[in-house]
Amino acid sequence: MTKRERKVIIASSLGTVFEWYDFYLYGTLAAIIGKQFFSQFPPATQAIFALLTFAAGFLVRPFGALVFGRLGDLVGRKYTFLLTILIMGLSTFAVGLLPGYEQIGIAAPIILVALRMAQGLALGGEYGGAVVYVAEHSPRNRRGFYTAWIQTTATMGLLLSLFVIVTLRINLGEDAFQTSQPLFFGLTGGWRIPFLLSIVLLLISIYIRLQMHESPIFQKMKEEGTQSKAPLSEAFGNWKNGKIVLIALFGLVIGQAVVWYTGQFYALFFLQTVLKIDLLTANVLIAWALIIATPFFLVFGSLSDRIGRKPVILAGCLLAAATYFPLFNALTNAANPTYANAIQTVRAEVVADPATCGSLFDPVGIRTFTSPCDVMRRTMSQQAFRYTQVNAPAGTPTQLVVNGGAPIAFTDAKSFSEALGPAMVAAGYPAANDPAKVKIDGFFSALGSAQALKVIAILTVMVIYVTIVYGPIAAALVEFFPTRIRYTAMSLPYHIGNGWFGGLLPATSFAIVASTGDIFAGLWYPVFFALLTVVIGVIFVREKKGVDLAD
Repeated sequence: MTKRERKVIIASSLGTVFEWYDFYLYGTLAAIIGKQFFSQFPPATQAIFALLTFAAGFLVRPFGALVFGRLGDLVGRKYTFLLTILIMGLSTFAVGLLPGYEQIGIAAPIILVALRMAQGLALGGEYGGAVVYVAEHSPRNRRGFYTAWIQTTATMGLLLSLFVIVTLRINLGEDAFQTSQPLFFGLTGGWRIPFLLSIVLLLISIYIRLQMHESPIFQKMKEEGTQSKAPLSEAFGNWKNGKIVLIALFGLVIGQAVVWYTGQFYALFFLQTVLKIDLLTANVLIAWALIIATPFFLVFGSLSDRIGRKPVILAGCLLAAATYFPLFNALTNAANPTYANAIQTVRAEVVADPATCGSLFDPVGIRTFTSPCDVMRRTMSQQAFRYTQVNAPAGTPTQLVVNGGAPIAFTDAKSFSEALGPAMVAAGYPAANDPAKVKIDGFFSALGSAQALKVIAILTVMVIYVTIVYGPIAAALVEFFPTRIRYTAMSLPYHIGNGWFGGLLPATSFAIVASTGDIFAGLWYPVFFALLTVVIGVIFVREKKGVDLAD
């Protein structure tokens, strides 16, 4: 690697790490932010709205890919992702200054969603620019390895956000971090500090990117006057290129996306929401898994230079789909053994007239449930209690039977919710302070706990799956498209796959869990799309490792 190539990679990667840090601060703090900006709703609804606001940033990413991809193919790679980092950084800083619902009412969640969408638009243009810029500076036989450095930035950004958050939580205390830490302008809560600190990272990133020069391949094309005059219509307006976009989306990106978000975000969400592991412990465990597994992005990016992008990515998708259920089962046993035993031994039956029981699927959190059967099942799912539905004769009152004991009749939602917890704990589910749950007090204390190390090992396997599918994906997408439309064409399938199919995974998977009563049912979402990618990829994706990007 030459000094010039090293400078290109460092400059591109550092800026992209910062943008991912910005983007994932919200995801890591979604539960706290939900309480601040959606306090008018019940706690369970707060969590759903917080996740949906997180998802809003993903939903607009493809539109950012179109806007900034077109700009990058018209005016250049450098100036486009200089603009995207500015938008991202200012939006993140503004979240730290935004008053909550108690201060400014409905304006708070509206502004929050707007800022999240601005972040999503910027990220839609950022990633494509950084990847194309590095790829167009790379030797063809090392393109997978060089672009894999950019692939580490998403995980490094998440790791950086976790490090800042965990440090503040330990030093401020949980109450001060979540609500009471006084700041300025009447704002409180240490959770705002990571957002406010981003202004320093923004200034550093802008300075670094101002030192960069335009991609030589794009500069040569611009000097010759051969760049596309209408990259959007050229990339998507004819079947020749449009077909490649669809193949790239369904044959590579969607599987990569669901594996990525399952291994890094759904695993964290599962620890906190289903297994009831405290926020500090869950964040530290994920952070250690990221530290251990991150170098494997470079390993599998380099491997793709030797054997091809397609076999590496599809092997990762297949491996993940085949092992997610046993891995999450092992994670449950390791992190919360009392709970793992309870879901196997406690028999909870919702006995009801099937005519009164409807679908509970509610990924956007806007449905109102009034039927006793629906309210009872939804409450069970929200508290992570496994149940089965037993059909009773018409007119039978809805009731819960635990281990064949006396039925718990349904009177109203509040009374049932208050009675449910003690009844399930008495039957064998863990109490909130159950000592068998994994718990650590600091970042390095995790290394002294055999239970924590076991959880870290399982999480590390999931993150290694992420590195298998994500390490080579940048090189694969760059090689699919010609220079004239490369920024535009590769950005759209990447951000549809990661922004829509991946970004919506936590909310959708949790909705599947809530609608079935099975804590593992949400895994069918990533398993299905990973297998779909394997099938389509094997049939339709052509290996293009090492093609000349100047063609």
